Amino acid sequence: MTVHPTFTFAKSTAPKKGAAVFLVAKGGKPPAMAEEADPSGVIAKAIDVSKFDGKAKSVVDIVAPAGSPVDRILIVGIGDADAIKPSDWTAFGGTVRAKTASEKNVSVLLECDGVDISPEAAADFAQGMLLRAYDFDKYKTVKKDGDEKDEKPSAQKVTLMSDKSSACKKAWQTAEGIARGIMLARDLVNEPANILGPVEFAARAEALSALGVEVEILTEKEMKKLGMGALLGVAQGSVRPPRLAVMHWKGGKAKDKPVAFIGKGVVFDTGGISIKPAGGMEDMKGDMGGAAAVTGLMHALAARKAKANVIGIIGLVENMPDGNAQRPGDIVTSMSGQTIEVINTDAEGRLVLCDALWYCKETYKPKFMINLATLTGAILIALGQNRAGMFANDDELADQLFEAGEVTGDRVWRMPMGPEYDKMIDSRFADMKNVGSRHAGSITAAQFLKRFVGDVPWSHLDIAGTAMASPASDTNQSWGSGYGVRLLDRLVADHYEG
Repeated sequence: MTVHPTFTFAKSTAPKKGAAVFLVAKGGKPPAMAEEADPSGVIAKAIDVSKFDGKAKSVVDIVAPAGSPVDRILIVGIGDADAIKPSDWTAFGGTVRAKTASEKNVSVLLECDGVDISPEAAADFAQGMLLRAYDFDKYKTVKKDGDEKDEKPSAQKVTLMSDKSSACKKAWQTAEGIARGIMLARDLVNEPANILGPVEFAARAEALSALGVEVEILTEKEMKKLGMGALLGVAQGSVRPPRLAVMHWKGGKAKDKPVAFIGKGVVFDTGGISIKPAGGMEDMKGDMGGAAAVTGLMHALAARKAKANVIGIIGLVENMPDGNAQRPGDIVTSMSGQTIEVINTDAEGRLVLCDALWYCKETYKPKFMINLATLTGAILIALGQNRAGMFANDDELADQLFEAGEVTGDRVWRMPMGPEYDKMIDSRFADMKNVGSRHAGSITAAQFLKRFVGDVPWSHLDIAGTAMASPASDTNQSWGSGYGVRLLDRLVADHYEG
């Protein structure tokens, strides 16, 4: 079982045990306090021999330095002082955690010649260490060396030293809340589908009530009364009943309109009657990455007491090929009253989202709506796994999302929309069909969703390439990435808090 490190912020002093970490900008030199941990002067020689010049994330690791009270000294490069971005501090923290994971005690001096390390940067550094420590190993029964698991491992104790330690502690309350939200989203994506069905996922959302989030769970009966024929059509092939979880954080003024986030929560996607190939189907336990991100976001906002009114809605279903499953050619009626010809039952996420979007729009009259979904494989062809596809009907919202992505590292790229794509989903028998041709698959999916948002400013984030099986990074070695939590928390913090 992985035990996360604990963090203490303290005034700067010479480290006395464990691993001591010192930061050096490109072309700079270690801080004077490093000399106190290095009475034999081995740092200078190690830097010279390794040709260390402070390049970002480069490390000089000195084990058992002669005459030192500490066991290890790490000199960590942070690159050009003028080029450091906020997301770099989380990466630096992740780098340090990777190098010191086996240490019981780690001291980091958050002072560096030529660099003013703000309390927010210090908190981001700690956040990076915490996120890098995440490991979804709850179902492992043996250690990696083959021995049975025995005693519970002790938590690594990290002391972060700064002359702004009090302000750092305050900033850490916010950064830790966001980190916990990211890790919640990772947990949800990593859970196997036999453990996390729609009912169980809804219970995870309900648990946020402990943080002050108001949660309402709509059952199949209630959704039927509302006319959610599109969402219910996806669920009808599974023995596991669907749920719609509505999370409400009321941190703003009572008169302020809420901002809204909607997530696709297909807990497992076989493709239904239009069944997927067997190879790789196990990854479809992650087809609820959008719902995971929204749930993690609501945790983050509540944990840091965001001064905003926020709605989070997740549509939770399982898509199975049962005798009662919907068929290609079926026509369903959405909550909006618009009819949909189901051409492909594997294009199910948009059927879930369209009813959730309409319900959100009509019930809460939000300032904007953003939905997240592992919606199309086509977005991976277009953008790979380093950016999510962003579609929007509002330029200001799109710009805000792009900027938040560049700051946090949860990056997006805006994709085109337009009437020429919209007509590709017109149906001969219904108001629309749920897929177009092979071409522009991600765009036609966005055009489908756009028909359910009316005049509300809206963005659709296709996170199929970023929510799961994304490339390992300095702050994530997990299959589930928690993508979207940092992005949307930053959007709210920068533009929508009173």
